[in-house]
Amino acid sequence: MKKLIQQLASKQIPQPIRGRKGATDEGPRNIARDFQNPDMLVPPSTDAGTVENLKFSFSDTHMRLEEGGWSREVTVRELPVSKSIAAVNMRLKPGAVRELHWHKEAEWGYVLNGKVRLTAVDQNGRNFIDDVGEGDLWYFPSGVPHSIQGMEQGSEFLLVFDDGSFSENSTFSVTGWFAHTPRSVLAANFGVPDYELEYIPKKERYMFQLEPPPPISNVKITSPQGTVLEPFSYKLSQQKPLVTSGGKVKIVDSKTFKVSKTIAAALVEVEPGGMRELHWHPNTDEWQYYLSGEARMTVFAAEGRARTFNYQAGDVGYVPFAMGHYIQNIGDTILRFFEIFKSDRFEDVSLNQWLALTPHRFVEQTLNISPAFAARLQKKKSPVVKWRRE
Repeated sequence: MKKLIQQLASKQIPQPIRGRKGATDEGPRNIARDFQNPDMLVPPSTDAGTVENLKFSFSDTHMRLEEGGWSREVTVRELPVSKSIAAVNMRLKPGAVRELHWHKEAEWGYVLNGKVRLTAVDQNGRNFIDDVGEGDLWYFPSGVPHSIQGMEQGSEFLLVFDDGSFSENSTFSVTGWFAHTPRSVLAANFGVPDYELEYIPKKERYMFQLEPPPPISNVKITSPQGTVLEPFSYKLSQQKPLVTSGGKVKIVDSKTFKVSKTIAAALVEVEPGGMRELHWHPNTDEWQYYLSGEARMTVFAAEGRARTFNYQAGDVGYVPFAMGHYIQNIGDTILRFFEIFKSDRFEDVSLNQWLALTPHRFVEQTLNISPAFAARLQKKKSPVVKWRRE
């Protein structure tokens, strides 16, 4: 944002010109957007053909405002290519509650800041409660009822669902169910007189304000069935990263977070001058969420097609199944983003490793490269590498 303000102040208006190609754009135009998307305004000469849109920003979504906070979502309706994953960005004030509810879809959550109290009960009557802080995760399988409450400082978090058609506005809530069930049926179900239900909510509460919760030890309920076999939370903040020449990566899937059967992820940090290497994913599409920094991504879609996109914090990116791509840090601060997959496991194929493990003479003749080039190919993956040499 600081760079954008400086550029606007300097009046160095970008123009869609590359060498002798292109011409000035006299407007009307959104200059702030053009500053944010330099490689879309002036695409690299290697871009070619038609590739569907692979970018959408949470800043362009409708904000749902409630007493206890807000929520907004990016689904297949906002980003049509994203058929496998939808996401919600939510903020809860201190003590505010995302009420007791459940989904047809599984829910994967990442705490962006603050801290939340989670509760859940599985289909066998085993319960769960935990406090989850910045940099940590949770996962609730489809159909498992749960709640989220902001702690003393409140919290903002990202929710990911394993269906692009999901909407946060169509979840199953306990208050909504009570409101649409005859009072006599509720009384019979719970074994209470009708007057005990006189003041139940007349509609879904969704999000509402309470005081921050007391310590877990003061409120924890003991279930005769015990607690869940595998915790629904995971301390990603405490996981040791894989460190490489251009940054570091944390990978979390069902191998490390056993309950997470439909969502796998990699938290990637790229140093200035570094990039997420040329690669693709052999098992599913990639959904991205950008946490900080500035990125450039080119996606190779086969058939001679390629397109380059720019991303900033709060943007969503997408790479369809098996398409080759890289992500460069084009800013002067650390680039942080999530790669998220509808899968129980994280898988990628490194272009560098593939070539290194193929007979070199064959690679040299295919690509018209020198033996010296082939000798520098890497037999082990290095997910984040340097692209700008010091």
